[in-house]
Amino acid sequence: MLYFMNDYSEGAHAKVLDALIKTNMQQHVGYGMDEITGDAKMLIKKSINRLDADVHLTVAGTQTNTIAIAHFLRPYEAVIATDLGHISVHETGAIEATGHKIIEMTSKDGILTPAMIDAAILKHADEHWVLPRLVYISNATEMGTIYTKTMLEDLRKTCDQYGLYLYLDGARLANALTCADNDMTIEDVANLTDAFTIGGTKNGILFGEALVVTNNALKEHMRFSIKQRGALLAKGRLLGVQFKALFEDDLYFKIAKHTNEMAMLLKNGVLELGYKLVTPPSTNLIFVVLPNSVHAKLKELCHYEAEQPYDENNMEARFVTSWATPKEDVLQLLKLLKDFKEI
Repeated sequence: MLYFMNDYSEGAHAKVLDALIKTNMQQHVGYGMDEITGDAKMLIKKSINRLDADVHLTVAGTQTNTIAIAHFLRPYEAVIATDLGHISVHETGAIEATGHKIIEMTSKDGILTPAMIDAAILKHADEHWVLPRLVYISNATEMGTIYTKTMLEDLRKTCDQYGLYLYLDGARLANALTCADNDMTIEDVANLTDAFTIGGTKNGILFGEALVVTNNALKEHMRFSIKQRGALLAKGRLLGVQFKALFEDDLYFKIAKHTNEMAMLLKNGVLELGYKLVTPPSTNLIFVVLPNSVHAKLKELCHYEAEQPYDENNMEARFVTSWATPKEDVLQLLKLLKDFKEI
């Protein structure tokens, strides 16, 4: 079976596993206060050129989003996000469970625009509504699209206009920053947001996300929030070891480039075969309009997500490449798509 279901099912990059094995029998202070984790955090700070930033390592993306948003907001404050955002559709109401409403704005490509923020602010006019306080975006988005530097600058201006925090979910940030359509650096992300995450789970480590907080107003007592929500890992060095390996010698960006290269090979091949794309992707999430007849045959030979019906004759199928996807698998998938289309 070919596997294009997601980008986190493989274990970890060899350098990450080597680092874990090498440090396996070492004893360190717990809860992320060890020297290795300190080294990892410093590497991240140097990478974003913000030594003043606070960096916290946690296990998972939903966990990180929940902790950050609950910590940043007062009980009556809310989050503006698209209706395709991860917190909107893939986190089982985790944000709402903390007592914060998500104001969902309709988007076809996963991108949140200043006009959407304007509309959300206009509607939530007084104390009878929740008070919008934080804007949530993903880069890359859940549709494989990305924000350009100008787009992020415009969001920053809009947030400043309304007194909103700008929070970026970077579960696939490495893919966004290494794709051909990108014009931003990780330094730009750090300087234009109040907080953001650096995803490791989907980019070569066993588990782990880094929460980076640059706004001084949001930093205080974050470790209390992390502990209260069960995320202060006793063996915190396991996160530190992995992120240290990831940010040494730019491994974080190098392996993401492979992910994107495989995605573009798949995207171009799909288009050459005459298939349509739901959204033009920049990164490793490829949404294909797949005829039901092709889907019926392909699903027996390849793991992927048939997201939903596109129309009565087609499915909306999602194919995902990863840091470990072999080129041979992409070529084999394209061959199957060609063979089944001709039948």
